[in-house]
Amino acid sequence: MATGSKEERWLRETYVDLLIEAGEQNPDIVILEADLMKAAGTIRFKERFPERTINVGIAEANMMSVAAGMSAMGKIPFTHTFTPFTTRRACDQVTLSIAYAGLNVKMMGSDPGVTAELNGGTHMSMEDMAVMRNIPGMVIYEPVDSAQLRKIFPQIVSHYGPVYIRLLRRNAVSIFNEDQEFTLGKGTVLKEGADVTILATGIMVAEAVEAEKELKKEGIDAEIINIHTLKPLDEDLVLKSAKKTKAVVTAENHSVIGALGGAVSEFLSGTFPVPVIRVGVQDHFGEVGFTGFLQEKYGLTKKEIVAAAKQAIQIRREQA
Repeated sequence: MATGSKEERWLRETYVDLLIEAGEQNPDIVILEADLMKAAGTIRFKERFPERTINVGIAEANMMSVAAGMSAMGKIPFTHTFTPFTTRRACDQVTLSIAYAGLNVKMMGSDPGVTAELNGGTHMSMEDMAVMRNIPGMVIYEPVDSAQLRKIFPQIVSHYGPVYIRLLRRNAVSIFNEDQEFTLGKGTVLKEGADVTILATGIMVAEAVEAEKELKKEGIDAEIINIHTLKPLDEDLVLKSAKKTKAVVTAENHSVIGALGGAVSEFLSGTFPVPVIRVGVQDHFGEVGFTGFLQEKYGLTKKEIVAAAKQAIQIRREQA
C-alpha cells in the first residue's frame, strides 16, 4: 500500500481533472475564484466551461456569499483560494451564509500549513481546520495523494452540504494504490499494530509511514491510520485502535490546537482515556521557508513521531 515515492504530477492537477470530469457529468457544477486561477490550476476548467467560471477578484468573503446564493439557486459551487483566506478571512460568510443556511458549497483551500512555503506567515494557516471544525455541519477532508483524491472526490460532489477540501497544491508522496477504496468520513488503516496508534493526516502520513519503520527497528509495533476526514471524525476506528494499543499519537501539518490532535483528545478523554501525544505546530505563526526546512523547524517529521510514540508508550506503562 505504501510506496513512499513522489507523484509526477502536482496534486492540484488531479483535482482539476476531477473537477472537469464532474463538470462534464453535472451542468450544475460551477467554480468561483479569488483571482488565483493560475495558482489553483483551475484555468483549465475556465477554458472548458467559461460560462460556469466566476472570478470575483481578491474578495474572498464576497466569493463565499456569491457561492451561497448560487447554491440556493440549485448550483453546486466550488470556491478556490489559499487556506487562510477560505477560513480566517471569510469565516463569518462561511458560517452564516453557507453553513447556517444549510447550503451546498464546496470550499477548496490550497497550500495548507507549512506547504505555503515562500508565501510566508500571512498565507500560512496553522489554524484553518480548527476554524472550520467549529462550524456545525461542516465536512473537512484532506487527501494524502491522487489515488485517494480520485476515490473520494465523487463522494464530495454527491454529499449535500458544506465541505472544506484542504489541498496540497504541489507534488504529494504517493501512499495508496489506485485500486484501493475510500469512504468520506471513514479512516484508513495503513498498517495494523499492537503497541501504539499513530493517527496522521495530509503530508504527515508519509512521515508516519517512515516513523513506523524506525519504531519497528526498536521492536515497537505501531498501528498507522490515515484520518483523511477530520470532520466527521471516524470515532469507531479511533476507539477500536485506542482500546487495542492504549497509547496514541496524532500527527498533522497544523497547530496541535483544535484539529486532529484536539478532536482525538476530546473524544478519547470522554470515552476511553489513554495517553495522547500530539505532533504538530506548537502554537506558532508560520514564516517564509521551503517545506522541508519548515517541517524541521516546527517538528513535523518522522523524528518527532518516533519520540511521541515512545513517550505515549512510557506513560501507558507508568499508569499500568
